[in-house]
Amino acid sequence: MSVVSLLGVKILNNPAPFDAKYQFEITFECLEPLQKDLEWKLTYVGSATSSEHDQELDSLLVGPIPVGVNKFIFEADSPDLKRIPTSEILGVTVILLSCSYDDREFVRVGYYVNNEYDNDEMNNDPPTKTVIEKVRRNVLAEKPRVTRFAIKWDTEDSAPAEFPPDQPEADAVEDDGTAYGADEEEVETAEAEAVEGVKEGGEDEEMAGAEDTSGPPATKAEDEFSDAGSEDLEAESSGSEDEDIEEEEAEGDGDEDMEMGEDGDGAAQTEAGKGEQHMHGQQAGEVMVH
Repeated sequence: MSVVSLLGVKILNNPAPFDAKYQFEITFECLEPLQKDLEWKLTYVGSATSSEHDQELDSLLVGPIPVGVNKFIFEADSPDLKRIPTSEILGVTVILLSCSYDDREFVRVGYYVNNEYDNDEMNNDPPTKTVIEKVRRNVLAEKPRVTRFAIKWDTEDSAPAEFPPDQPEADAVEDDGTAYGADEEEVETAEAEAVEGVKEGGEDEEMAGAEDTSGPPATKAEDEFSDAGSEDLEAESSGSEDEDIEEEEAEGDGDEDMEMGEDGDGAAQTEAGKGEQHMHGQQAGEVMVH
């Protein structure tokens, strides 16, 4: 548990000229009396490729620290241009606000900083040599990145554990190396048996059940008929055409006699009936094909 908690940081002058001082209003809470002071630092990251260009802008010792909520203003100088690569003066960089107790850092707050000219003309066409008087910095104060570290304070009880606690009861437990993975093997075996059962008879049984529910099994002649297609159907219908017409004519004599009595033209009506019956026979065959 941390004895000191950072509650808030407010940047008082933002945005500001590049060479202006940084001003932070820092609020923190102390839960118990401390024997030593807190050390606050502000670091400017001069290059994204090397830590050699990092600058410690300022540091401040705060103490003695009373228990409760405390607030103070931290000012730091602007970075030294001579220690920043010329190509990285403009653009986005980072500043780090950190606090340590007894040389042990316990909190760090990082901010992105955007350095650019104060007018669009110079931003669109920057001069060869940086005009620092025209450069303004803008700290993205709304999006800080806070990192906390567990440290030792004044007592040994507050020190973080360096190693996991001893667990003597764990040594008394029997080795489960033989049982490890047994459940997984049982599941795999059951799945393999299920797959083999499906391969042996699962699909055939489903097909057989479908045949029983749909009616009697198809005959060999019907199978050949369904495989022949529409062309074979027309060929077969031409061979059995006369037989179909005779059977239908015998069944429909009553209707034809009635039509003959009404129209008086029995021969013509009979031929028309035959033609219609022949067409109905072909249509019925086409429906069966589809």
